[in-house]
Formats: sequence, C-alpha cells, structure tokens
Amino acid sequence: MDLELAHGAGAPRKRQRGESWGGVLLLAYQSLGVVYGDVATSPLYVYKSAFAGDDITHSAGNEEIYGVLSFVFWTLTLISLLKYVLIVLRANDGGEGGTFALYSLICRHVRAGLLPGGGTSEDLAAEDKAAAAAGGRRGEGAVSRARTLLERYRLLQRMLLFFALLGTCMVIGDGVLTPAVSVFSAVSGLELSMEKETHKYVGLPVTCAILICLFALQHYGTHRVGFIFAPIICVWLLCISMIGLYNIIHWNHHVYRALSPYYMYQFLKKTQTGGWKSLGGILLCVTGSEAMYADLGHFSQKSIQIAFISVVYPALVLAYMGQAAYISQHHSFENNYHIGFYVSVPEKLRYPVLVIAILAAVVGSQAIITGTFSIIKQCSALSCFPGVKIVHTSSTVHGQIYIPEINWILMILCLAVTIGFNNTKHLTNAQGLAVITVMLVTTCLMSLVIVLCWNKSIFLALGFLVFFGSIEVLYFSAALVKVHEGAWVPITLSFIFMIVMSVWHYGTIKKYDFDVQNKVSVNWLLNLGPSLGIVRVRGIGLIHTELMSGIPAIFSHFVTNLPAFHQVLVFLCVKSVPVPHVEPEERFLVGRIGPKEYRLYRVIVRYGYRDVQQDDLEFEKDLINSIAEFIRNGGPDQNGALEGADKASEKLSSIRSGSIPLWEEDGEVDGSISSNKEINQQTVAQQRKKPRFILPKSAQVDAEVRAELQDLMDAREAGMSFILGHSHMKAKSGSSFVKRIVINFIYEFLRRNSRGPSYAANIPHASTLEVGMVYQV
Repeated sequence: MDLELAHGAGAPRKRQRGESWGGVLLLAYQSLGVVYGDVATSPLYVYKSAFAGDDITHSAGNEEIYGVLSFVFWTLTLISLLKYVLIVLRANDGGEGGTFALYSLICRHVRAGLLPGGGTSEDLAAEDKAAAAAGGRRGEGAVSRARTLLERYRLLQRMLLFFALLGTCMVIGDGVLTPAVSVFSAVSGLELSMEKETHKYVGLPVTCAILICLFALQHYGTHRVGFIFAPIICVWLLCISMIGLYNIIHWNHHVYRALSPYYMYQFLKKTQTGGWKSLGGILLCVTGSEAMYADLGHFSQKSIQIAFISVVYPALVLAYMGQAAYISQHHSFENNYHIGFYVSVPEKLRYPVLVIAILAAVVGSQAIITGTFSIIKQCSALSCFPGVKIVHTSSTVHGQIYIPEINWILMILCLAVTIGFNNTKHLTNAQGLAVITVMLVTTCLMSLVIVLCWNKSIFLALGFLVFFGSIEVLYFSAALVKVHEGAWVPITLSFIFMIVMSVWHYGTIKKYDFDVQNKVSVNWLLNLGPSLGIVRVRGIGLIHTELMSGIPAIFSHFVTNLPAFHQVLVFLCVKSVPVPHVEPEERFLVGRIGPKEYRLYRVIVRYGYRDVQQDDLEFEKDLINSIAEFIRNGGPDQNGALEGADKASEKLSSIRSGSIPLWEEDGEVDGSISSNKEINQQTVAQQRKKPRFILPKSAQVDAEVRAELQDLMDAREAGMSFILGHSHMKAKSGSSFVKRIVINFIYEFLRRNSRGPSYAANIPHASTLEVGMVYQV
C-alpha cells in the first residue's frame, strides 16, 4: 500500500553526531542520566525479589545466594552486554532504536508492511542488488525464500505486525510498572529505621506523593532538569560500587568464586522448582536494557557502548557481588523479605544512600516515561495508535516530547498498581513479565533483521534466535507462572492496548481502502474543462486527502452540492513514512493535475515517524514556496491521457522549500531587494498582506510562468481555505457481528475522542470547512 510514498525518503539519514572522541565521551556522560537510570537502580530490588515468597530460602550453606549471584552476573553479561550493547544496537533505523524501529526497518527492506507507506522501491532495489552480489556465499537461496514467504503471505505479515505491537504494548506496561517499582523500592529503605507498624502507614503515602510529583512535572520536559540527571546517576553508581567493594573486602573476599556457572547448576540442583520460580525476580537485573536500545536516537551507538562497558557494567557487578558478600555472612534476617539492598549498606550511610536512591529512582522512572511517549508517537505516526497531542518540550534536543493524555493515564495506572499491591513482590512479578516479553519480541525481530536486512546467513540468524531465545524462554516461563501473584497486570494492560491499537489500525486501513475504491478518476475532472463546471472564486483551496493519486470522493461530494470552488486547488496529502526522518529537500513532492490553465496541483508532504511537524504559518509558506518552485521549473502538464490507475503521482517532483523566498508584508516594497527580479502584486487594500516571490537575478521566467506565479500570488493574498473530510465509519449491512462492534462502536469511539492531524489542529477555524461523509466499509 503506497509503496511509492517514501520515494527518495527511504534511505536512512546519516547522523554525524559525536564524531570526535570528545563528543563521544560527552554523549556517553549524558547517556548515564537518560538511558541508564532504570538498569542502575535494579540492585534495589533484585535480591529482594529473588528471595521474596517461599520459592527459595537463605540457608547456612549459601548455595542460594551464590547461585542467585551467578545467575545475575551471567544474565547481565549475556543479555545486556552481549545481546543489546554489542549486537542489537547495530540494528538502528536511521539512528533510531526500539521495537517499532525494528519493525519499520524490516518493512523498508521487505514488502511486508500492512501500513500505508511500507518499504520503498529504492530500499528494495538496493536490497535485491546487495543480496545478488552476495549470492552463493551465505545461503542466499534460503534468504530469498524467507523474503518471498514474508512478501507473499498476508498471515505472516499480520504476525509480524502482531509481534511489533505486542512489544510496544509491553513497553507501555513497563512505563506503568517501572516508576512504581523503582520509587517503592527506594522508599522501602525507611523500614529498617522504623517500626513495622509505622512504616506501613508512611511508605505508601510517600511513594504515591513522589509518583504524583514525578508525573506532574513531566510537562516541563526533561531538558529543564536534565543537567542534574547524569550527576545523580554517576553519584549513585559510585555509591553502590564503593559499598559493594567495601562489603567484598570486609565480609567475604572469596565471593568472586560465585561468578562461575557451576554455582548456577548447584543452585538449581538444590532448589529445583523453587529456584526456577525465583528466576522471575532474578531477571529484573536486566530491566532497562531495552531502554538502551529505545533511547538510541538521543545518543549514538558508540557513546552508549562506552558508558555501559566502562561505567555501568562494572558498577553493577560490584554492587551485586557486595550484596552477596554481606548476605553470605548474615543468616539471622527477620524474614526473606528483608534480604535486599539496604541491609548491606553500613548503618551510618543509610539515610544519605536513601536520598540518593530516591533521586536515582526518579531519574530511572523519567527515562522509561519519556521512552513510552516516544514509542506512542511512533505508533501514532504509523497509524497504529489514535491521534494524541504531542508537545515538544525542547527546541534543541530532538525527541524530548510530552503527551498529556498518556501522561495522566500512566499516572493513574501507576498509582492504582502501587496502592493495589502495596508491596514490591507483586510489582516486580508484574514488571518481570513485561520486561522479558519485550526482550523475546526483540530477539525474534532481530533474527529477521539479520537475514532480511543484513543479508547474513540464515544459520547465523537461527543461532542468534536459539541461543538468546532459549535463555529468555527460561525466564519467561518463570515469570508466567506468577500470573496470580501480580504478573496478570502487564497481560491485562497489553490486552487493552493491543485492542485499541489493532482496532485503530484496522479501521484506518478500511478507511484508506474505501478512499481508494471510491476515488474519482482524474479524467472525470479534466473533462469538466478549465472551469471544472463550477464557479472559480479567488483564493487557494487546500483539500486534505489520504490518496496519492486520483481525486478524493470528498471533492466530488462537495462540488456536487455546492458548485463553486477556489481559483487554485491543491490536493494535499500528508503522510508519515516508515523512516525516522525525512530530509527538508525531500519533504515536498509537487505535481500538476491537468493542463496549466486548470491551476490544479497535488502536493505530498512526508514526515518521518520521529520528525517534528511544522506550525501552520511555516507550513503554509513552505507549501506555497514549493508550488512556486515547481511552476518556475516548468512542471509537466497532465493532459488527460491517463487511463485506469491514475499515474499522476509518477510525475511528482521533489521540491526543496525556500528556493523562491515568499515575502508577505504591508505597504511598499523594500528598496533593499530591488536588484532582484520581482513579480509584484497590484495595489490592494492596505490591510491585506502582499505576497511576492523573490526570484534570483539569473532566473529566466517566460510570460506563461510569470502569469501562473501571479495567479498563485493573487490566490494567496485572497486567502487559503482548508477543506477537511469529517468521515463517519459504518459497517456495511450484512457484516459480521464482530466487525459491527469493532467499526460502529470501538473505532468510532476512538475516532471521536482522538485528535486530528497536528497540522489541522493549528488551522484557524474561520479558514476551515469540514465536509461530512459516511464511509460504508
């Protein structure tokens, strides 16, 4: 669907950030505060979660604590370090990471996208050429068959989309659970200095107050307090590593022996089923690893790798070893629930460490909340989530956004699970299932990227899938058996969000199919003559459509009931393409419909799923500039010879906006620009803006082009009107009961309560005309 949409915009943008070592090290330092807040705070609750309940107990022989340490070390090494830092970070989509970025990367290399604007012809041609060049060396026959199967069978394409949406839903669930777990675990340090009854009435209110403040401050944006984020995490990592080193030296300097995989075997041999169930708590040592990949767009691959390998990984290993060293020499805990981080902190340092831990937990929560905003923006841009209000909180840092509706939903859900569970055991069980599900999805999608995008051997992809998949399936099974102990929360949240996203995507596809099937032929319009059989009035009529070719049914519906329209007609199609960014010179595609005297144009404006859409005034100027540049370049006529499938989009030209500056001012022309060739507007009422195009001195403009530019300026001065379709979806008579429920109720409810396109929200109401239609799908 719309494979030609991203023509010219398919190639990932090459990012030049952090080329020097100084720049890389600066980015590495900044990444500590944004990327690693979640994984850095995991020592607060990993041991506590592993020993929570009656799965395993801390015995005098220390087999349990040594086994847990061995599992934590190797899980952190294999999953976080080997899989994510060294392999997955390389699979970036134009510099962007995350589950949905993997999906869009696959769709750009294979015709597997169900979304409007799937893979591009250039990507596919380049991929086929690369595959052919490597033919015979790495089993390309198998690779080609895999690509063919994915392109041919709709079921496989739907399964691919399902996996991408499942990962996305679990990330949203993680956005609900991580703030609750991090803050609650940090505040739990108070229980060691209070009586049990007192802490019961203090811990929960303090946690809820911190969470409310955290979500209430989101609209200020992370850039306003970002300068303190990295120092907080640096102090926290220094703190836990020094405490860990102290505990190793003071309590048990032989604890390093537990890093041997032999202790994992001894642990499972002794604990058996209980040890397997405790893996659901141990896996939390890698929580936040997905954030490294999801936040790749804010930094660079090298900076994230340097920060993790040189700072985060050693600090975490020392912290876990230090806790194990302390616990191995203490067996008189009141209960297993007290086995955790704070018991290993020297008593004199507990309050300072408590303050630092709470601050670090807030930073870690901030990172996952921002990541949730980013992934919902990606889904919304690619028609997989209802339209939401997106506020860009920083003018300099791309990607720092705030979504009010999602922020308050996350806050309500976060408070609900915190108050409902009121203990870290159930919260961590829920978080563990969400984390490991996202990792499984990433492993599956990554194996496809290795084959389809990197053109590697299918055996290498299977090796990656089997090795990491077997580890994650082991943890997934341990997390899944705790459904009745809190793990039902991410399943429920994912189910709800999956329904919303699937219904919205299904309805969007059906709406697009209706537009395609009911579009009006260009020949019908051309046969009406230059006046189109209607009265042409001054001004520019901007007709929004999802179609890239043909005339939308909404236009014929309008002129049939009101036979008058503007002297200049522009069919505007704003599309999000499955690439992170579209370069400015590739943003506008401009074409002409019919002969020049018809004054009909088609403009396609393309945005990447991470691009910031322009405000209304800037957008209007760039749009008019693009049309003017197209006219000056002598855009070809479409003379009505098009048959069957409309081919107007094949004549579209990529135009860089701003090639012909548009000046709008009151009064006389400024003499400072008199040296340029000018096309001036006739004297009009003083209260109107006088638009004019400033042409280069070397420009050779014939009379016909000058007249067309003059008409465009006349129309621009008279005003611009936006014609928006206000469609209502309704299932056809005879449709199944499920389809009627999905379309007539769920989709329509979402449509009525979602926001329209961002550019439409800024259009003045006086310039907007909505034309209602009922879509029978």
